[in-house]
Amino acid sequence: MRILLIEDDRRVADFVGKGLRQEGYAVDHAANGEDGLHLAMTEPYDVMIVDIMLPKLDGISLTERLRREGVLTPILFLSARGSVDDRVRGLQAGGDDYLIKPFAFAELLARVQALIRRVSAAPDPTRLKVGTLELDLNRRKAFREGVEIALQAKEFALLEYLMRNAGRIVSKTMIMEHVWEYDFDPQTNVVEARVCRLRNKIDKPFGKKLIHTIRGAGYLLEDQP
Repeated sequence: MRILLIEDDRRVADFVGKGLRQEGYAVDHAANGEDGLHLAMTEPYDVMIVDIMLPKLDGISLTERLRREGVLTPILFLSARGSVDDRVRGLQAGGDDYLIKPFAFAELLARVQALIRRVSAAPDPTRLKVGTLELDLNRRKAFREGVEIALQAKEFALLEYLMRNAGRIVSKTMIMEHVWEYDFDPQTNVVEARVCRLRNKIDKPFGKKLIHTIRGAGYLLEDQP
């Protein structure tokens, strides 16, 4: 999952970005509203975290611009101003949730996960299942045939993206856009290497292959007969 963080306070940005990356999310950061708007308009994101008080373009105006342009990505506002009027204004502008500073990272993470679940097509928003493979999104754990599989953060993020798109071919570019940061080198073989490691963990020990390579197109996670 890929998140855009638009926050001008360096300490807050570092705190939030580090925590989200440790949870396996790809995080792009913009320090002002204009740069944030550019990224939001040109790159695909699953959630945006937007500070209200931003230089160059404030978070409310940024959100209004995005909604006018048809960008419907869920937005979580951050603000030191917690009055009812401020929250109402943010939600009326097109925001989806509102978190008042200072906040605990655990609460921010829970709100981000809730926004992702809200737009997910998964029938059970806290658990993904393909064949005998299961992903517990709350506990960040993977299982196949009831056996827990130890995954690193990026491996979990990659598997979650594949499972959310089960039955669909996803290209290397699509994977990089959602699992790695926007300026990641597209010439690297990191996707192939991570998919190989993932296969060694979730496919090889269990006999039946779930991750399939579609030559010239990308990867397909599917429980084929």
